[in-house]
Amino acid sequence: MNAALRAVVRTAAYHNIETIGVYNGYEGLIDKDFVTMDTSFVSHIIQRGGTLLRSTRSKRFREEAYMKRAFKNLESENVDGLIVIGGDGSFRGLNQFCTAHPIIGIGIPGTIDNDMIGTDFTIGYDTAINTVVEAVDKIRDTAYSHNRVFFVEVMGRDAGLIALRSGIAVGAEEVLIPETLTTFDDLAYDLITNRRMNKTSGIIIVAEGDELGGAVKVAQKMEERLPDYEFRVTILGHIQRGGAPTCMDRVRASIKGYHAVLGMIDGHNLDMVGIVNNKVVFTPLEKAVKHHHEIPKDMEEMIRILAI
Repeated sequence: MNAALRAVVRTAAYHNIETIGVYNGYEGLIDKDFVTMDTSFVSHIIQRGGTLLRSTRSKRFREEAYMKRAFKNLESENVDGLIVIGGDGSFRGLNQFCTAHPIIGIGIPGTIDNDMIGTDFTIGYDTAINTVVEAVDKIRDTAYSHNRVFFVEVMGRDAGLIALRSGIAVGAEEVLIPETLTTFDDLAYDLITNRRMNKTSGIIIVAEGDELGGAVKVAQKMEERLPDYEFRVTILGHIQRGGAPTCMDRVRASIKGYHAVLGMIDGHNLDMVGIVNNKVVFTPLEKAVKHHHEIPKDMEEMIRILAI
């Protein structure tokens, strides 16, 4: 997000547009927690994870009275355009806010789940999957040395793209995701089959929103069915959301921040800026928040074949 913020500020400065930052998301709009941002304000942040302006969820912003207060705060600073980095909830709020008030709204997709229509990759996704790969590579050393099966839980409450791509990258034997149902019987059969093929260790990637209930529950069920196996659980948790962003995340975020400003200058409103097939595109916010990527069936099949 810092790379996108940097690109927005510096592109705006090039076009003689003043930029005001809002701390803590929509809560900052309500409380007028503003800061004037020039090019020096965003120096030395492109390599930092997270966001310089910080972020928080806002229940108050859902209420009309607080939206009116937020608009008056922006109006008092002569703000006529709002660029929001976020995901589904952020864009719903932006769409509602800018539809009800005379202010331009542009969204930049920033969610590690990569579950937004209108862009091939969201900000943070590439960093998240690389973090998973680095962690699982280390876990596999232990799994191999001690003949254990590890269930590794990754983020993905509603979407399994982190699990799917990282699972391919680490050579996982199974990937459990919300979009498809793998039964306990299926999983037990696959584990037994792997042992018959002289596999002495295994990595099972589990998205937190998988229908079987997450890594802990899956491991417990497998222990009941396969008592001779040695299972371990690792929940990677919020380490996936931090750390220095990858090169691709920095580049994509910079492109989106740059074009968010240009799009606003060119008259775009209530749109999300994304990159599809290496081309910058604008997608209506309403469409971006109502749709999700479909899981490529060939990738699911590929995991099964490459795990042989």
